[in-house]
Amino acid sequence: MFSKKKKNDIEDPIVENTADEQVTSEQAEESADAASTEEVQPEISAEEKLQQEVAALNDKYLRLFAEFDNYKRRTQKERVELLQTAGKDVIISMLPVLDDFDRANKAMDNATDITPIREGIALVHHKLKSVLGQKGLKEMESISTPFDTDLHEAITKIPAPNEELKGKVIDELEKGYTLNDKVIRFAKVVVGS
Repeated sequence: MFSKKKKNDIEDPIVENTADEQVTSEQAEESADAASTEEVQPEISAEEKLQQEVAALNDKYLRLFAEFDNYKRRTQKERVELLQTAGKDVIISMLPVLDDFDRANKAMDNATDITPIREGIALVHHKLKSVLGQKGLKEMESISTPFDTDLHEAITKIPAPNEELKGKVIDELEKGYTLNDKVIRFAKVVVGS
C-alpha cells in the first residue's frame, strides 16, 4: 500500500507541476505577444499624433516655399536675359544697312558727281525702311487728318488757311511711328485752328 500511495503521491505532484508549467508557459507567451505588439505599435497619444502632423505639414510648407522661391528667381533671371537680348533680332537685321552706310561714306570721299551718291543713299534709306517694316514698324500718315491726341502731339496751332483744315493737321515736324499697331512715337504736328 505504501508503495501505491507513494506512487500516487509522486504522480500527482508531477501532473500538477506539468499543469503549472503549462499555465506559466502560456502566460509567458501571452506576455511576449503583448510585448511584441507594444513594440510594433506603440500607443501614440493624440498630442503626439498632432505634433507629427504639424511637423509633416511644416516640412511640406518649407519645400513648397523653397520651390516657389527657386521659380521666382529663375523667372527673374529669364526676364533680365530677355530684356538684354530683346533687340538682338532687330540689331542683327540692321547690320547690313549699317554696312551700306559705311560704303556710302567711303564713296562720298572719292565722288565728284553727286547724283550717284544721292541714289545710293536713297537705296539705303529704302532698305532701312523695309527692314524696319518687316519687324512691324509703320509710319503714321498725319497731314490733313483730324487731330487725335492718341496719335499726335501738337507743337503749335496756326490759323487754318481754309475752313476744311480747321481741327486738322496742317504740317508734320516729326513723323509718328507704330510698332505692331501700338504707338511708339507720337507725330509732332502743327494744327489748324
